[in-house]
Amino acid sequence: MAQDWAKARLEKSPRHPEWMNVKHGDREVNCFITYPEVKDKATAVIVIHEIFGLSDWARSVTDQLAEAGYIAIAPDLLSGSAPGGGGTAELIRSGAEVGQTIRKLPPDQITADLNAVADYLAKLPSCNGKVAVAGFC
Repeated sequence: MAQDWAKARLEKSPRHPEWMNVKHGDREVNCFITYPEVKDKATAVIVIHEIFGLSDWARSVTDQLAEAGYIAIAPDLLSGSAPGGGGTAELIRSGAEVGQTIRKLPPDQITADLNAVADYLAKLPSCNGKVAVAGFC
C-alpha cells in the first residue's frame, strides 16, 4: 500500500502525536493519539481504521483532526492479533493478510476496545468530556 504522502504529512506535522496503550481487562490496545495546539479543553474523536488496519493513512487522519482542534486517537483494533502479541505493523511484517485477520476479530472485543478508548479520552485533562467517533471503510 503506497501511503508515502501520509507518512510525509505525519513527519512534517507540528502537532504532538504519540503512541500509547489503553488497558482494559486482560487486553492492551495500542493507540496513536494526536493533540491539537489549543488553549482550551478539546472534544476528542476516535478514528476507527479501515480493513487495512492502523495504517499511515489512519494515523494521518488523527493529525488532520488535531489540526482542526480535536484530540484524535486511532486504536489498533488488531492489537494482540499478530505473532508475539503485536498488531497491524507486526502482521504486515509477518506477511499476514490484515483484512482476513480483522474479519476474525470478535465483535465483543472490538466494542470493549472502543469503549475503553472512549472512557480513557473522556478523562484526559485536555478533553472537555465530549467524545465522537469516525469510522472508515
